[in-house]
Formats: sequence, structure tokens, C-alpha cells
Amino acid sequence: QVQLVESGGGLVQAGGSLKISCAVSGRTFSRYGMGWFRQAPGKEREFVAAISGNGGTTYYADSVKGRFTISRDNAKNTVYLQMNSLKPEDTAVYYCAVSKYFRTTYDRNEYAYWGQGTQVTVSS
Repeated sequence: QVQLVESGGGLVQAGGSLKISCAVSGRTFSRYGMGWFRQAPGKEREFVAAISGNGGTTYYADSVKGRFTISRDNAKNTVYLQMNSLKPEDTAVYYCAVSKYFRTTYDRNEYAYWGQGTQVTVSS
């Protein structure tokens, strides 16, 4: 059974930084791309960032490009999202997900497994 456990969310002031993590078990981690999505109250879940199975390719939503960095440690079965220059509009529940494929994808329908989410709140 595949399990994803996010951690590291919290409250941070605008302009600050936060790094969230997602530990994955039950799957050959390096074979699959990983993604981060977020969902703010009253809004649909949206793509944030994705990384390929070997970490060689990354892809970002325009809204976070240049501020967020996705990375992975395949030895630890963990994917990370480093968030810098945070803005109040980044406030959301952040979800990690395991892709059905090795490559990066922004399409949430191409993700097979999801974590429970971690809350990130950015105060102004």
C-alpha cells in the first residue's frame, strides 16, 4: 500500500521561507515523478511543481516560478518543496502526489496517489 506523509507546514510571515517534505512508502520511489499541488479555501486544487523520477527535470506553475524549488532524495524516498519569498496568496493546504509516470506532469489526473496535505499559512 502506498503512503504519503507530508510535514513541515506552518505559519510564516510574508517574505519568509518554509520547506515542506513528503515521505513516500510502498512504491519504488525513483521510478515515478512527484508533484506538489495546493488548495486554498473555496478554490480548486492547483498544480505547483513537479519533478521527474530521477530529479533531472522540474516544472513549475508560473505563480511560483523563481520562488519555489522542488527536489527529491531517492535514497530517503522523500520529496521537498522549498518555498521562498512567500506571499499571502500562497496560503493553502499543500498536497504531494505520486505520478503514474516517470516524467513530470502538471495534470492532476496523471497522479495516482495523494498525501493528506499540510497547511501553509502566510500572514501579511
